[in-house]
Amino acid sequence: MPALIVQSQFHATVLYIALAVCYVPDWIGAFIQRPEKGAVKRDRGSHFLLVACMIVGVVAAFFIVNIRPSIATIVWNARVVFWVGIALMLAGLAFRWYAIRVLGKYFTRDVATRADQQVVERGPYRWIRHPSYSGSLLAVLGFGLATTNWLALIVAVGFALAGYAYRVRVEEQALSRDLGDRYCNYMQRTRRFIPFVW
Repeated sequence: MPALIVQSQFHATVLYIALAVCYVPDWIGAFIQRPEKGAVKRDRGSHFLLVACMIVGVVAAFFIVNIRPSIATIVWNARVVFWVGIALMLAGLAFRWYAIRVLGKYFTRDVATRADQQVVERGPYRWIRHPSYSGSLLAVLGFGLATTNWLALIVAVGFALAGYAYRVRVEEQALSRDLGDRYCNYMQRTRRFIPFVW
């Protein structure tokens, strides 16, 4: 069985740098940002669970790649798959940052609503309710592809989906409760992650 692309020093370095660019700012932000005074926090542990799922997924993927590299190795155009994965990681990151910028002052890492909370429907929020999560999931998909291992891809994406499934449920319940019909009507017009699909 041929060696994995990411077992070469160059490709491994590129993957580690892309991973750091994608996740370190978010992890730093998690410690810096504090909910605004007067904001109602309804997180129910979703932020902690999401971060835990993301970390476990990435660590498990690296474990698979480094301990059992012969299992489920992508051998067809592995270099192309690697670079497509890196491109998807960076595209997902850019889309996430764009969505956060559009959300502006309403962006929080914990599920919380403000007294002046609005339903944001501009930019990507016209079509999907959670574009920053879509960007993050795209980055995880890219990471999985960049490992050039099918099992690592499935594990990383699976853990991310589990974390976001709970997070979205908590967030949508909180927004429906606090914003009422405005958010419920918005939910009927939009999809969660992929326009017109899901």
